[in-house]
Amino acid sequence: MLELLKAVAMGLAMLLPIANPLTTVALLLGLSTGMTAQERNRQALLACAYVFAIMCVAFYAGQAVMEVFGISIPALRIAGGMIVAFIGFRMLFPRDKPGDAPEVESRTEELRQHRSSDIAFIPLAMPSTAGPGTIALIISTAAAMKDEMPFAPWIMWSAPLLAFFLFCVILLLCLRSAGAIIRLIGQSGVDAFARLMGFLLVCLGVQFLINGVLDIVEDFPLG
Repeated sequence: MLELLKAVAMGLAMLLPIANPLTTVALLLGLSTGMTAQERNRQALLACAYVFAIMCVAFYAGQAVMEVFGISIPALRIAGGMIVAFIGFRMLFPRDKPGDAPEVESRTEELRQHRSSDIAFIPLAMPSTAGPGTIALIISTAAAMKDEMPFAPWIMWSAPLLAFFLFCVILLLCLRSAGAIIRLIGQSGVDAFARLMGFLLVCLGVQFLINGVLDIVEDFPLG
């Protein structure tokens, strides 16, 4: 049981920086203008359900997709590291606010015309929470766990479900209390948190790049 708790804690520690629930909170507040509290809570619940499904598919079926397209583990780790590091740099040195992204702008325009539009899947679940960086991180982590086998098989199968579920619970709590969170820490607090998470993501992305390069060096035939 202690090993299970350790695995779940490690999963949450990896997910929270890259998925960054506070960014999704800010996005929800910006796109839910005109919605009632009940409708906003419904969108939050649906977004969490979508995020859970996306993460489960990425972890348990991601490697099968890799095999179909002939993608190697080093390539995945290097690509994932580049994506994660890029997102980290974007968070460290932001140029645009979350609402300035093209997909958000188009979605905002739709919401102005149709207040009841569904924003749970796009952009709350994707790309805000379970975006390319999160998916790449999950798939590469699943590949690393399969190679290294750091835990017992039953832990490796059950821990991700628990980690994804707990993350979605945290995300739901954040979204349900979106207004209170922003009032408590303010916009400057959200920006500071995002920069801190960005630094951690850059470090994580560089580590993935190093791991991918080391895999290539180890597999490279000598002579």
